[in-house]
Amino acid sequence: MPRKTKHYKRDLTPAHDLPPRMTTTPRDNRAPSKAVATWLAFLGGSLGLHRLYLHGFRDPWVWLFPWPTLAGAYGFWRMRESGVDDALGAMLVPLLGAMLAGTMLVAIVYGLTSDERWVAKHGGDAESARSGWPTLIAVALSLATGAAIAMATIAFTAQRYFEMAGPPG
Repeated sequence: MPRKTKHYKRDLTPAHDLPPRMTTTPRDNRAPSKAVATWLAFLGGSLGLHRLYLHGFRDPWVWLFPWPTLAGAYGFWRMRESGVDDALGAMLVPLLGAMLAGTMLVAIVYGLTSDERWVAKHGGDAESARSGWPTLIAVALSLATGAAIAMATIAFTAQRYFEMAGPPG
């Protein structure tokens, strides 16, 4: 005797017809704040904290962020302990610089995203997407920090390249 299956009618109500509280993420019915996401990208972005906040544990990028950061931190530690002639440390340090500079850029993009676009992408209401002073301070700090880290990484990498290449001829 075949088993009977239950068929449920799917609700096909468009998201723009739902009340604002129902258009948020299903995690815990709250919309992610732009200010919190910007500060997380600034403070812990190289470890993926901003993606963890916005997308949760199931986001595959969350698990890819820490590895280059930790490898670069290990290279920095090696160079600090062994000196600047440590070849492995010199190869790994630019990873740390690239991850830090990249996540500073992400913090700038999050902070400067328009409120309407933030609500369209992450749900919520205008209150969670409002760009106030905390968001703008995080953007300014990210710009200054990211520029300094990017310049230092480029200078360090260029110096190591020309040291390894030796004199011409």
